[in-house]
Amino acid sequence: QDELEFSMAPENATAVTEFILEGFPELDPRLQLFFSWVLLLMYLTTVMGNATIIFLVCVHHHLQTPMDFFISNLAFLEIWFPSSTSIKWFVMLSSGQNTLSLSSCFAQNYFCFALGCTEFVLLVVMAFDRSVAICQPLLYAAIMKPQLCVHLVVAAWLLGFAMMSYRLPSLSELSFCGSKIPHFLCDNSPLFKLSCSDTSLLWKIDSVFLSCVILGSFCSTLAFYICILFSVLHLPAASGRKKALTTCSSHLITLSIAYGSCIALYTCPAEDVSLRTNRIVALLNTVLYPFLNPFIYSLGNKSVMLALNKSIARARTKL
Repeated sequence: QDELEFSMAPENATAVTEFILEGFPELDPRLQLFFSWVLLLMYLTTVMGNATIIFLVCVHHHLQTPMDFFISNLAFLEIWFPSSTSIKWFVMLSSGQNTLSLSSCFAQNYFCFALGCTEFVLLVVMAFDRSVAICQPLLYAAIMKPQLCVHLVVAAWLLGFAMMSYRLPSLSELSFCGSKIPHFLCDNSPLFKLSCSDTSLLWKIDSVFLSCVILGSFCSTLAFYICILFSVLHLPAASGRKKALTTCSSHLITLSIAYGSCIALYTCPAEDVSLRTNRIVALLNTVLYPFLNPFIYSLGNKSVMLALNKSIARARTKL
């Protein structure tokens, strides 16, 4: 049973035209405000960090490799993913108006899951790229041509948004008995529990779709990394093994956060997941994970750090 109760009023189901996002209602208002400002700082750092990666890949020719192309696309996605959930919450805090229309809530829910789905497909593409680079180094340039890289990225975006296209019409058919959502975004669990309609079918559809996306992506990525592991173990020199593992280490860190949190939340039965757990996982996915990505990919990548130092040096000479 959830620790927090929803505001329910069945007789007013048809009167609900907007939701009230309560954020973290169990926290003291001052603590909640401080926590929200910390999240805002993390969000701004996320946007600046990921935008820097995109800028460096576009400007520096030595970074225009398939791997860096995929990293820049992931960085672009990591700007939009937290923006789809966090900006509205920060606007509500600053203005004191924490209401959200039904259409805005449904749109936020759709974009959040569509972008998340796109990210999982993109992570599989990045794992495929790494497996080709390490398992077939002599054929890497022939296989990972620019045309193929563009097609893979476009396919990831199209698949992500297409697979979640059922959400908007399904959500728009629901009626609601309450308006207070003890969350900072319109996630499935708190939204469905406010509904007066029968959501059992929608729960099942969501469980099947999300489980297929998350577990399918996880298994595909795991298969690529098993191939990488076997190839690394057969490398003759220890230095070669170290270089190969270093190349993949940053990717493995992001994978552990992304898959670990989402498998714990979206592949478990809905009744087994509390609201507090839901919000913690949502924070990991929408705030912490995008926040860490620029640091993981820049600090762990010598080419990116070299390009960053060059750009800073150029800026200083111009000033």
